Amino acid sequence: MEEECTQEGGLRVKKWCAALAAVLLAAGLAACGNGSPSSGGGKNTASGGKNTASGGDAEKLVDQKCSACHGDQLQGNVGPNLQHIGSKLSEKQILNVIENGKGDMPKGLLKGDDAQKVAKWLSKKK
Repeated sequence: MEEECTQEGGLRVKKWCAALAAVLLAAGLAACGNGSPSSGGGKNTASGGKNTASGGDAEKLVDQKCSACHGDQLQGNVGPNLQHIGSKLSEKQILNVIENGKGDMPKGLLKGDDAQKVAKWLSKKK
């Protein structure tokens, strides 16, 4: 009888751990700015009220790729406040962080022209 209780209790713990891992994984993926139209809190930004960044508009790119960690007003959240990042880092330094990551920020969330446009846009935040 005691063995059955131990096995049953162990199974409950395993199920609980598996459920917790699934929830944490889902939350982690949701916070990474996956590029979907809803990843910026669903708000329309920049011109035209479009939710996609297919035109390469820096503000839309930031809304879709950065706001989950840096906040919808760049006020900071999981990531640091970027409202005045241009007074602390140059455009080149910002581009380096975007391309190579820093701390908990992964590299490659934006690439090429998109990374350059966002770096330029953020460098004007003084």
